Amino acid sequence: MTVSVSVGVSDEPDSVEAFGSAARAAAAGLEGDCDLALVFCGAPHLERAEEVLRVVHERLSPGALIGCGAGGVLGAGREIEAGPGASVWALSAPEATIATHHLEAGPAAQGAAVSGLPDPERMGEAMIVLAEPFTFSAEALLARLNLERPGMPVLGGLASAAAARSGMLFRDAEVLDSGAVACSLAGLGVMPCVSQGARPVGPEMTITEARGNLITELASRPAIERLREAIGELDEREQRLAGDGLMLGFVIDENQPSYERGDFLVRPIIGADPAAGSLAVSAAVRIGQTVRIHVRDGATADEDLRDALRVQSQALGAAGAAGALLFTCNGRGSHMFEVPDHDAKALDDALGVPAAGFFCAGEIGPVGGANFLHGFTATIAVFPP
Repeated sequence: MTVSVSVGVSDEPDSVEAFGSAARAAAAGLEGDCDLALVFCGAPHLERAEEVLRVVHERLSPGALIGCGAGGVLGAGREIEAGPGASVWALSAPEATIATHHLEAGPAAQGAAVSGLPDPERMGEAMIVLAEPFTFSAEALLARLNLERPGMPVLGGLASAAAARSGMLFRDAEVLDSGAVACSLAGLGVMPCVSQGARPVGPEMTITEARGNLITELASRPAIERLREAIGELDEREQRLAGDGLMLGFVIDENQPSYERGDFLVRPIIGADPAAGSLAVSAAVRIGQTVRIHVRDGATADEDLRDALRVQSQALGAAGAAGALLFTCNGRGSHMFEVPDHDAKALDDALGVPAAGFFCAGEIGPVGGANFLHGFTATIAVFPP
């Protein structure tokens, strides 16, 4: 199967002009009909969302389309972090089966119930999800997909921009203001690449007492006491980074002789109770889990992303890739790196293929074979030719 990807990007202030230009560029570079388009729309353009979709359909005639509002967009090696960014990603994959879905979340006895998903056998081999963060539980969706379709990669992110009286999700010709939009992909290779941008430091520690999201004991000692001791063992630079934002990495697969970067699911410490000696993290925990302190800065995030892309490039081999989608945290970009266009250029340096995406309010991607919602992460869907 011949897969072709093309991208157009614009920072024109007029919405119709911007998306007309971006869609025209995407169409010009595409070999074949457009079977799927992804549209990433800067906040200033959202008030004219219907016109945006109209002009994209006129220029590309996509068989399927999803998109969302974005605080910043990426495309063709550029990052437009704010303002009227327009990015259009087009895919031609004539032998693939592609379907779009509007997902909604409602209350359930435990958490949230997700509606709008196809039956498991019709979910395809991979899924791209763009979710509205205030009306939809991405965690509930991922928990269900991990259960019903274990091993199926899910990539995407949480929409990061909205405008008054306008929707922030797109599905085919519809503008939606709640839930999530998704496309299921079958007969089309999708290779996930996830860079959490963090580095493990200090010793490995075992959770010996916990409940819910609270760690009360590490290595049979009060969690705060053991953590302070571990931080005291770090060098001066690592202590400074830990002071800027302390995180714990949870080993995903305990059946390994050793654990390195990439073997951990990284989660921030969100609270502490000195009297009880406990720590609160943004994830459910259990007794027996192995954890390790993680630190993050621009240099670490750069190294981690380039290492992950190098592994992906090696896996692709001589055939390379046809294109990619990049979902990166809105806390990255100029907030984290000293150079502009960092993540977009790193992807272009490693793979040299058409790529687009947006700055997310949370990123979706697999780690250790299961799908999670991340923060400060770059998740990438790579499409082989």
